[in-house]
Amino acid sequence: MEKGIYNIYKPKGPSSYDIIRQIKRDSVDKKIGHGGTLDPLASGVLIVAIGREFTKQLDEISRGEKEYEATMKLGRTSTTGDEEGEQEDFKINEKPGKEEIQKTLIKFVGKIKQAPSKYSALKIKGQPAYKLARQGKKVEIKEREVNIKNIDLLEYKYPLLKIKVNCSSGTYIRSLAEDIGKTLGTGAYLSDLLRSRVANFKIENSIRL
Repeated sequence: MEKGIYNIYKPKGPSSYDIIRQIKRDSVDKKIGHGGTLDPLASGVLIVAIGREFTKQLDEISRGEKEYEATMKLGRTSTTGDEEGEQEDFKINEKPGKEEIQKTLIKFVGKIKQAPSKYSALKIKGQPAYKLARQGKKVEIKEREVNIKNIDLLEYKYPLLKIKVNCSSGTYIRSLAEDIGKTLGTGAYLSDLLRSRVANFKIENSIRL
């Protein structure tokens, strides 16, 4: 691959760095970076830059608006907020209807406070939070303000709820899913995540390796 900025499709399974490792084997320049880590269980747009003059642009691109399609499972919680963790049934009084779902989603549109998951890739003193959490170490992450521009309800058939989210950089969809579950009184965890856009890079134009 030549020097430049690429819109790569990351499938479920490999980590973001696994994709970089794969590209390095066929790249003319070994200076390679990516913008915006995707968890192994997530798929979608991963921006990859090859060559120093292009890796310098990653920060600016990564600060652009993101779009996600997220499926959450209501009525259960997970220690990690996703499929990887230990799951437990959440006792609910009544299954929420579509109208209640819509009213709840609206509450999360705009500037909101959000605490990233301790199982996220957020760096704590140079170490990814998830590594510290898996070592049993105490991880404290302060709330931060994020901007959710829009949430669309795509599908709902209890216990699965699928939404499309347009949001600012730094928004954690796993945390959003858990917070929506708390507000609904059902509990929830993120069961599937697709990043469909980063700034102007869209999934329909992504390269599949």
